[in-house]
Amino acid sequence: MAVILIVDNEPSVRVTLTMLLKGHHLLEAGDGQAALDILRGEAVDLVITDLKMAAVTGLDVLREAKLIAPETEVILLTGHGTVESAVEAMRVGAFDYVTKPFEPSELLHRVQNALERHRLRREVHHLRKQIREDRGFGTIIGTSLSIQRLAGMVSRVAAADTTILIEGESGTGKELVARAIHAESARASHPFVGINCAALPETLLESELFGHVRGAFTGAAAAKKGLFEEASQGTLFLDEIGDTPPPIQVKLLRVLQEREIRRVGSTSPIRIDVRLLAATNRHLEELVREGRFREDLYYRLNVVALRIPPLRERREDIPLLAAHFLTRSAKRHGRGVPTLSPEAMALLLEHQWPGNVRELENAIERAVLLAETDTILPGDLPPRVQGAPGGGDSAETTAKPRRLDELEREHILRTLDAYAWNQARAAEALGIGRNTLWRKLKDYGVAPPERHRDPE
Repeated sequence: MAVILIVDNEPSVRVTLTMLLKGHHLLEAGDGQAALDILRGEAVDLVITDLKMAAVTGLDVLREAKLIAPETEVILLTGHGTVESAVEAMRVGAFDYVTKPFEPSELLHRVQNALERHRLRREVHHLRKQIREDRGFGTIIGTSLSIQRLAGMVSRVAAADTTILIEGESGTGKELVARAIHAESARASHPFVGINCAALPETLLESELFGHVRGAFTGAAAAKKGLFEEASQGTLFLDEIGDTPPPIQVKLLRVLQEREIRRVGSTSPIRIDVRLLAATNRHLEELVREGRFREDLYYRLNVVALRIPPLRERREDIPLLAAHFLTRSAKRHGRGVPTLSPEAMALLLEHQWPGNVRELENAIERAVLLAETDTILPGDLPPRVQGAPGGGDSAETTAKPRRLDELEREHILRTLDAYAWNQARAAEALGIGRNTLWRKLKDYGVAPPERHRDPE
């Protein structure tokens, strides 16, 4: 049973459609404004709307429906059908266009087709969401300006079939960004293949990338496809590209220029159709100046550069990331989702995170496994996060210890900033009641910043 909104200023048309579509959950609107009010408050699968209405037209209803939920299908009805209005309706996103008077069987057939497409689009949407979550893109989350800019860039560059260089420290999530680009691209239904260029010696790396023919070297008993061929029509991700040996750099440059490869031991070129994404935790420009990385290859790779900020530059994202990892780790280990004590959260916010998001994820998983109650305490966190001697960051461990109430105050204010001073959401993230949060702010003598105050 689908939710169908019928919009027409003629009661007789609404009655006819109601009778034809009996069995579905039907909503009615006598004009465009009433339809907009329903769309803003109800989840609708299909809209059947008259095109010619006063004030708010069928095209207005169509545009609003697509803004609210792009998966919603819209069929437009009109007794004044013209080629121009049909073209405009289809351009805006209408599923179909039917002129009055209509044959009941024809309309039912088009409704059935529209609902089938709606079902398929919802399935694709959910599958893509699940794929992104399974591949880990959910860990690249946050409200910080830097991460929001990164997410916007990922969305923009994903559709363009160009080479991208992803820069960031170890543990920031370079492969997750690469997978997100692939998942949002036209190549999403084809393979995503990745390799760490620093993990293999030159001879093995060459064979892995380009493949080899039988007898190319000792032990090559059979021909083997390389990763460029395995990633056909998909995406090849070259992690730590800055560690590739000079001979491999030459071959990669040739691939980017000619869009073809040669297997090791072969003289026959093989055409390839692959999008190349590369990542590095090193400064390639410095390597170029030092003569350790080819300048021409650098410019071929650096068509678009995405920089992933280290976690210490986006501390406001730590509460969101910690909550995400708590849920995922608890689910993985079959446990209830614990909460973080204010003291534990304060330590997370203070730590420098040299291992970035990967280190935070490992710290949360360790805490989930070690916690003896449904609340994670400071002692459940790794020693280096607690600031224990010999536990890590020398600057942190040698600094004068800070009072617990100072850490709590700082953590609460950071969380409020992360949620734009929405006290209900901040209190939920902190694991305290809203009244408790209000009392603490009163004790601190802190009021919301001017930009977050309600107008009087």
